[in-house]
Amino acid sequence: MDLEFTGLSDRGRVRKHNEDYLGSAIPETNTQAKTRGWLFALADGVGGRAQGEVASRTAVETVVAGFREDAGGQPLEELLKRLAQEANTRVLEKAREAGPGGAGMATTLVVCALRSGRAVVAHVGDSRCYLVRGGRATPLTRDHTVAGEQARLGLLSPQEEKESSTRHVLSRSLGTEPSVDVEIGEHFVARGDVLVLCSDGLHGEVNGAEMAAAVRENADLGEAARKLVSLANARGGSDNISVQLVRIVRVERVGTYRGLPYRLR
Repeated sequence: MDLEFTGLSDRGRVRKHNEDYLGSAIPETNTQAKTRGWLFALADGVGGRAQGEVASRTAVETVVAGFREDAGGQPLEELLKRLAQEANTRVLEKAREAGPGGAGMATTLVVCALRSGRAVVAHVGDSRCYLVRGGRATPLTRDHTVAGEQARLGLLSPQEEKESSTRHVLSRSLGTEPSVDVEIGEHFVARGDVLVLCSDGLHGEVNGAEMAAAVRENADLGEAARKLVSLANARGGSDNISVQLVRIVRVERVGTYRGLPYRLR
């Protein structure tokens, strides 16, 4: 698998500080690419809470470091769930170390790991991952918000969810409880696919169709990311804005038989 990728984070036009944080773990050898893969992570410190920027940075750095230390071979689903739990514990520890100033420290987290033609996405909160394919952007995550949970129970319509006053109130986040419910999804990827990881400062202002258009109209991913951030700022920039774009340049599907890898046709 060969990838192109970029990331961009912006304070926006209203917030005084940027509480978003981005990170990645890139394989240094072909062996690492095959056994461990790539990882991209984005976190959004909970706005209005104490030291949100510390929470988001702690979560991303914990996941990235744990991924790099992994010897490879463990199923990505199990690995990401474990790393997200470790990040949750570390955010709680940071809050205790900060004393009264750390009360309420919390963050969202979305992580995408790629290996052997698959993308495994883990998330907590309302930071999202989209798959752009064939000119369309499909969300691979669902928001963990009060309105989102009510919509899934059938208590709110999709339109009511978008308009609800609780659409930004998180029902899950890292740093609020000793254990966190991490949602995991597995997806096959193909050449030309683009994965979009973003905070709500982006997806709250820019819809999926506009994300797909930015990727389609800008062959350079860096330019596409700048276009998306600029668009979110032009519509108010009321929150921090962060995005990671990952394009699948080449993919080779690999299976295993008696512990040995083989190419899938």
